[in-house]
Amino acid sequence: MKNLGRFNKLFLALNLIFVLLLLCSYLASYVSPQRFWFFAFCGLIYPYLLIINFSFIIFWITQLKLQLFVSLLAIIIGWSSIHKLFQYRNTKLSEQVLMNQNYFKVMSFNVRVFNLYDWKHNKKMRNDILDFIKKENPDVINFQEFYTDDGKKFLHEDTLKKMLNLPYAHIHYTANLHGKDHWGIATYTRFPVVGEGIVEFKKKSNNICIYSDIKVNEKIIRFYNMHLQSIHFGKQDYKVIDELTKKDDWDEEDIDGSKIIVARLKRAFVKRAPQADSVSASILRSPHPVIVCGDFNDSPFSYSYNTISTSLKDAFVMAGSGFGPTYNGNLPPLRIDYILYSSNLEAHNFATSKVDLSDHFPVSCYFKR
Repeated sequence: MKNLGRFNKLFLALNLIFVLLLLCSYLASYVSPQRFWFFAFCGLIYPYLLIINFSFIIFWITQLKLQLFVSLLAIIIGWSSIHKLFQYRNTKLSEQVLMNQNYFKVMSFNVRVFNLYDWKHNKKMRNDILDFIKKENPDVINFQEFYTDDGKKFLHEDTLKKMLNLPYAHIHYTANLHGKDHWGIATYTRFPVVGEGIVEFKKKSNNICIYSDIKVNEKIIRFYNMHLQSIHFGKQDYKVIDELTKKDDWDEEDIDGSKIIVARLKRAFVKRAPQADSVSASILRSPHPVIVCGDFNDSPFSYSYNTISTSLKDAFVMAGSGFGPTYNGNLPPLRIDYILYSSNLEAHNFATSKVDLSDHFPVSCYFKR
């Protein structure tokens, strides 16, 4: 410290603060937000904390100072977290191999109720979504924010079976209007559904998890399809976030707006924790291998993700490449949609399709039968 100038001492103090925040982000995976939610917030911004700490290392290298080890050691402690953020693989199987060696394709897609409220200002969006799915030709697809209308053939659940060439389905609705409009979650499949169930959450909400026992050849696989607690940002919230990222100085109104954002995040963190606990308990009781799909509304550095994936593999980590963000909205790009699976299954060719059809990108992966 004696050899450091005043500026470098200030820089080191700042460095120590961001090291502490990075260490807190590691704890986000293990400490339930119901007990202490601040760690969950640190986990959400882990990628930025990682970049900042790498920047400190570069600064100290240019200064030829041993203080570079402050951030370096913190990064090494959480080195296993980086693989959940970025992957590089060039071992994709060819389409011919996938066809000839008997693989099946699984997709998860939050379709945002098929653009029912015209968020994308495109009346053709429903057709575009279905055309995309037909082109991708999944054998099992898990929909979150699913919607059907009994009064319109286009969005009737049986019509969708025919349009997608997926004759079996497990659908559960959480909201109904006038006996014909239905909102919920759905799993459509080319293979027979031989069992169904629901993971009950302690507090009732529109968020839900279902499971479907699907017979793939002679093997039964339990597919979990879930939509965990949303943050429920409104237009004003997104406007505040956009303005805050562009401003250098915050006024009192900005501070009030940021408090609302943090309060919404905290509420979602806390509500997701027991939902994740319930799903994890159900997975551990499963008599069959499992494939878990869904919109977790949380990052790979969260308590929800870690709790649900404890005994499972992550298809992005094992068979993906790049950064793989799945959120297609005004917030920073985050990976919040997942395909997880039992270790006795084999995953290949994980993909995130960058199609502007929803506020989520669909994810898909092949599994050997």
